[in-house]
Amino acid sequence: MTQKRHFLTLNDLSSEELRQLIQRASELKQMRNAGEDYRPFVGKTLAMIFEKSSTRTRVSFESGMAQFGGHALFLSPRDTQLGRGEPIEDTARVISRMVDIIMIRTFEHDKVERFAEYSDVPVINGLTDLVHPCQLLADMQTWHEHRGDIKGKTVAWIGDGNNMCHSYINAAIQFDFQLNIGCPEG
Repeated sequence: MTQKRHFLTLNDLSSEELRQLIQRASELKQMRNAGEDYRPFVGKTLAMIFEKSSTRTRVSFESGMAQFGGHALFLSPRDTQLGRGEPIEDTARVISRMVDIIMIRTFEHDKVERFAEYSDVPVINGLTDLVHPCQLLADMQTWHEHRGDIKGKTVAWIGDGNNMCHSYINAAIQFDFQLNIGCPEG
């Protein structure tokens, strides 16, 4: 039996695993663009728990599961009692017994961590107020596809010191690039 691994921050994977993941994602993209049928998720279900809405996150996860032969189940704040009326621990235990993987997009990072602690299946952080690891992977894949290896390059982050800034800080360490940050005070 394979041990479950969560993806809550970039630090949950090694630098080598992150590079392999981006390389594999680029290969899968090329296969899809060439019309190849690759369906490793037949019979698998992804639960997508959204406390914070996002069109791009929903469409990318849902279409990805469909393209790979699986099913994505969308759960809006109206569909769950996550953190209100039912303890997160109970929600994690129950939902994880019915699906194969869970993606959560929420506000508080500790919710994702607590959910993962009690889940029987892998949990993916679709976004928290602290970090946004999936978007960062998409950014790194885009860089790789258009500019090659980011190692040793200089990247500037200009904007709020938000979840993406935090994820870029993690990425600079994991992918070995120089990060210059310009944020407003406060």
